Amino acid sequence: MGLLVDTSVWSLALRRDQPNPTPEVLKLKRALVAGDSVYGTGLILQELLQGFAKPKAHKQIVKHFSVLPFLVPDRKDHIEAAAVRNRCRRSGVQAGTIDVLLAQLCIRHDLEILTADNDFQHISEIVPLQVWKP
Repeated sequence: MGLLVDTSVWSLALRRDQPNPTPEVLKLKRALVAGDSVYGTGLILQELLQGFAKPKAHKQIVKHFSVLPFLVPDRKDHIEAAAVRNRCRRSGVQAGTIDVLLAQLCIRHDLEILTADNDFQHISEIVPLQVWKP
């Protein structure tokens, strides 16, 4: 099964002050080394570029993402993501706009999300989102 790697994991993986890698970062590294299917999307790339201001980091991020297959949400993904958010809200789960769109992309493409953000676990209790667990 392929992985959509969330901003939270990329951010941890690209930080230079991270002394001990998290299980999520280790999974990302293993997946990349093994040649597993690891996907990106524009929202994740944009969030990363907004979070790392230095030009060297910017170039490194763009380089990393240039080799990943990219998922591009279409009109139906946005419609379905809104439905996911509404279902979550009715169930008492707060979910952000970007998170539900990423969840929808995973559901549509049968991908597991690799994340350090617990919000996706809550979303997965409402919709059939597969969240990687160590």
